[in-house]
Amino acid sequence: MDAVETKPQICNIPETKIQPVEIEILPVVYDIIRSVEKDPIDNTAKQKESAECSHKVTELQKTLDAARSTIRKLHGIEYSKEEQLRRLESLRKQLALKQQLIKKYKNVQF
Repeated sequence: MDAVETKPQICNIPETKIQPVEIEILPVVYDIIRSVEKDPIDNTAKQKESAECSHKVTELQKTLDAARSTIRKLHGIEYSKEEQLRRLESLRKQLALKQQLIKKYKNVQF
């Protein structure tokens, strides 16, 4: 039972459920670029386009802020890439060990 003695220890951290966020950035960016490309000659049209473009930029900023706040809530985001990979490998070892134990106890007759 050496495998049991070398079992990696990881704290059981409750996993928080995060609702998926639909983020569509490209259509808003496209609209902003189209607004900037338009160059109306009339000053009132320019002011109207400028206001619309400003509104679209604000909309994009809100979308990006929502994405950032969702990312900050993700479990494990505070760890470096190397630490995440170590934890992943440790969890894989635990899974393999548990699968071996399940196979072992399935074959045992009581």
